[in-house]
Amino acid sequence: MAIEVMLMDSVKKLGKAGEIVKVAPGYARNCLFPKGLAAIATEAAKRRLKKLEAERAARAAEEKKAALEVAKKLEKLEITVSAHTTDGKKLYGSVSISDILQAIEQNRGIKIERSQLELDDALKEVGEYNPSIDLGHGVTVKFKITILDEEAPKE
Repeated sequence: MAIEVMLMDSVKKLGKAGEIVKVAPGYARNCLFPKGLAAIATEAAKRRLKKLEAERAARAAEEKKAALEVAKKLEKLEITVSAHTTDGKKLYGSVSISDILQAIEQNRGIKIERSQLELDDALKEVGEYNPSIDLGHGVTVKFKITILDEEAPKE
């Protein structure tokens, strides 16, 4: 015997938010209801779901607006990093993600999370690179990093 529940949030392999699905009573009682993922399909639950969707949409719009503002600040960002090299081309180590994030924060005063920076490979050679920053909500900013040879002090 199955009961009809309305999903308040998307549940993997079950359905998306707002759908009415049939599930076993034990699954609903022990898993879905305690986590707030579903409610019995009543008119009150439908109204509650509409309210939740409106709140999510408003929050998503605010977050996208904030992401666009940050993107505008990061527009045409160019970072130059000096590093020690072995032969004028290969670096002793590499330019790390932390180094890049620190340079962005110093340059623009914007703190970017490590997970937002999309870098193809480690930066281990002198040259120009074009990584991107994923600010969420479909907003991505590409920028340029130039790594220069830092001459070792001559004694």
